[in-house]
Amino acid sequence: MRKIYTSIELGSFSIKILVCEVINNNPYVLALSNTKCKGIKNGNVVDYEETKNAILTGLKKIEDMLGFKIKEAVIGINSDEKSFDILNGEIDIKNETHLVGNSEIEKLEHELVLGNVLENEELLSIMPISFQVDNKEPTKDPKGMDGDVLSLKAVIVKVPKETLRSYLDLFKDCGIKVVDVTLSALGDYYEVRTKEFDSSVGAVINIGYDKIDVSVYNKGIMIKYETIPEGSKLIENDLIYMYHLKRGQARKLKENFAVGSTKYADIKDTITITNKDEEELTLNQLEVSEIVESRIIYLLKLAKKELNHLTNREISNIIVSGGISEQAGFGNIVDNEFNNNATVLDIKNMGARSNMYSTALGLIKYFNNKLDFKGINYSMIKDFDKEETVQTEKNRNNTNNKDNIINKVFGYFSNE
Repeated sequence: MRKIYTSIELGSFSIKILVCEVINNNPYVLALSNTKCKGIKNGNVVDYEETKNAILTGLKKIEDMLGFKIKEAVIGINSDEKSFDILNGEIDIKNETHLVGNSEIEKLEHELVLGNVLENEELLSIMPISFQVDNKEPTKDPKGMDGDVLSLKAVIVKVPKETLRSYLDLFKDCGIKVVDVTLSALGDYYEVRTKEFDSSVGAVINIGYDKIDVSVYNKGIMIKYETIPEGSKLIENDLIYMYHLKRGQARKLKENFAVGSTKYADIKDTITITNKDEEELTLNQLEVSEIVESRIIYLLKLAKKELNHLTNREISNIIVSGGISEQAGFGNIVDNEFNNNATVLDIKNMGARSNMYSTALGLIKYFNNKLDFKGINYSMIKDFDKEETVQTEKNRNNTNNKDNIINKVFGYFSNE
């Protein structure tokens, strides 16, 4: 079976949809779309119709490219009302062989969260810190181990039931079955993770359009996550104020003319524009880039301050991402602000070589990793190959069984 997955990132400026085929745990981009949307603010749907139309527009672009319908997806969301708990739990291993399998892990996860998720909350993610069988050494994967008691220490992430329900209803209206949902920041982590990152205390800073996500990880487990309500939109605001521009003009100036660091700016490179006051302005790259650089420094200082607030631990790896990080010279500013202790993400995936897709790519990797751990072979596109669509009744039943397994594994929330 070809492992084809779709991820959807719901941002406050745009909605990104990515379809990848995972081969040897590496996602290969089949199609992507990036649709502007102003319907989401601070992690909440504030304009239902605009958000719905943006999702449908993005899906149509994808489906026109690929020639088949997208019916399922893993989605990444943000929520200012998220909460984290560290829990410990255990169960007796009661099967005849006393070997740990998926059913024991699923039962333990269920027991772990039972009573720890309130009626007005929904469980979003379970992040195992370690499993232990009897008094043996803790492990990340206990499957196949024998013993009498299986214990688990894990971080659980919860969001208000109303917040998650609004997203699920939205996607249901768009004809999409949400197979799994998690925090967008967890997608960021899966895109940047390395063995070095997972062996130390690390942090990810994603500078978005009107927010900055700052997340801290200890040996691969998210321990802190906060959102700063500031983003690269401030650069446009500065350009609008300085030159009396329209929003679209400021955005084009930011994205297509300015550079992130004045070190890379060319004073001889000029552009002529007519502002809102009908004045014709001739601007050089250096003066525009000075405004951009100043605001980037401000945003990085905000992120650095938030990191210091979130943890007093020494952070070994800091990765900075987001669309603005693609600006020429951005890495130099990061080096200066973090004393060479941070690096800018450099996405290598063919078809999505832009940091703006870091979350969407990471969501694919997150979902694939979750499937691998559960030992499930699954594809969101069941009729991709014509040969696979010609099934006996037994095969159809097997497909339905796989759907039931997915619902069981990822069904912390109700999709009905």
